[in-house]
Amino acid sequence: MKMRGGFTLTEMMFVVAIIAILAGIGYPLGVMMLGRARESACLTNLAGIGGALDVYLRDNGGRLPELRPGRESKKSEVPVLDTMLVEYTQSDRVFCCPAGVKEFNKTGCSYFWNSALNGSTVAGATFFGMRNSPETIPLVTDKEAWHPHDTNILYADGSASNKIRFETGNSQEKK
Repeated sequence: MKMRGGFTLTEMMFVVAIIAILAGIGYPLGVMMLGRARESACLTNLAGIGGALDVYLRDNGGRLPELRPGRESKKSEVPVLDTMLVEYTQSDRVFCCPAGVKEFNKTGCSYFWNSALNGSTVAGATFFGMRNSPETIPLVTDKEAWHPHDTNILYADGSASNKIRFETGNSQEKK
């Protein structure tokens, strides 16, 4: 009896089907893990911005900077987050969310500044009627909901989170 080498067509189709099933399971899992990694790196960037802002506050009498929320392009000569705080950071890359690279390349920053807090102190900051709770007052947010948990936020207490800690509207009516 003569032995022949190679695979039969059935064996080859079976191997291809197994590979396709594994790829079908692995691809969405890989995309999800990449999204979570970008979200984590973004939170680290926001914490770095919080540290830079803390040094800025010490240099400027505890007053938050007066900035525009963002700009249309890097060519615009307006005071924004990345132009005001870059000297307090190790690199301008802290203003680049890994999921918002196109926005960073266009405008110089992947984040928005909460201009409602311009010129106030952290202790005196108010947002939608909330006072004396810097852990609920957003200072900096992603420009888009790029992450698995939507948007990352830097709060006035210096913490960065993907959890929304503030409410809008009349909370008395909700009870």
